[in-house]
Amino acid sequence: VFARCNPPSRLFADWSELLSWIRTATSKSMVLLRKLASQAVIFHVWKQRNNLIHNATTLSPATVFISLDRELRNLISSRRTKKHFSSLMILWIR
Repeated sequence: VFARCNPPSRLFADWSELLSWIRTATSKSMVLLRKLASQAVIFHVWKQRNNLIHNATTLSPATVFISLDRELRNLISSRRTKKHFSSLMILWIR
């Protein structure tokens, strides 16, 4: 996911580094994409955690990414007429 959002130079040690990385994007569109991608990653990690705890099952990382990718594509597509969303799909799928 981070590879599609101009990856950070090193791994995040805490939340403040993640937030700083989100804010330091080169454009408003990239800031928005980083926010959406970070939110989706956190949600899917949380969902996987709950699935493991409550159902004792896990999905492969590839399956989780496919679900995350579909969620972001749908989100961007549904808002494509809004000003900052018009160029997001290009940034996401490149």
